[in-house]
Amino acid sequence: MKPRRPSRPLMPVLLAAAMALVSPARAQWAVFDSSNFAQNLLTAERTLTQIDNQIKALQNQATMLSNQAKNLTSFNFPELQQLTTTLQKIQTLMGQAQGVSFNVSSIDAEFTRLFPGQGGTASTTSAQVAAAQTRMAATLAAFHQTMATQSQIAENISADAATLATLSARSQSSQGALQVAQATNQLLALTAKQQLQIQQMAAAQGRADATASATRAQASIDAQAATKAFLGSGSAYTPR
Repeated sequence: MKPRRPSRPLMPVLLAAAMALVSPARAQWAVFDSSNFAQNLLTAERTLTQIDNQIKALQNQATMLSNQAKNLTSFNFPELQQLTTTLQKIQTLMGQAQGVSFNVSSIDAEFTRLFPGQGGTASTTSAQVAAAQTRMAATLAAFHQTMATQSQIAENISADAATLATLSARSQSSQGALQVAQATNQLLALTAKQQLQIQQMAAAQGRADATASATRAQASIDAQAATKAFLGSGSAYTPR
């Protein structure tokens, strides 16, 4: 049996199908617009640039906040208690002064009692000796108090040197404005403490020197009074 040939109505169908397959490709090439494509590239580039600028702005804000956090970071200052304690020790020594004290309200009465001058010279020898011993004891007490103050300040020097090294290292490692200010204030506190020590030392030394000078002056006055009492008026002796 011979194969049967396809009927003629199938040819138009196959032709239409082939045209359908080719027509989409032709349509795609027909709608491509190079200028529109270039414009889209420019728009994408501008968008990327804006995003990059926003990222940089956020990075700058993060850096600024980090710097602000550093500026607000503070230091602890445990050395302050040590400085205060050493000053209190010296102040205690100054308060233990005997003889002529550092009290302004009572110094006049104490000075007059110890150094009465010409009008307060004792009339008897025993009274003069007792007064001289009291003045000598006051002078020795003043020198002793001065030496104690000097010893305390000398002990504080080694501690101050260690504190200075700590504060200097802290100043070098300061990260923000607050830490820099605090480190500076701590160094100033140490300087103020040392200046107060010098002033207290000068006060103690000056008191001791003044007491010794007053003791010598009163001894001279007493010696003159004793000499005058011993010599008398001179009328008791009548030369021949």
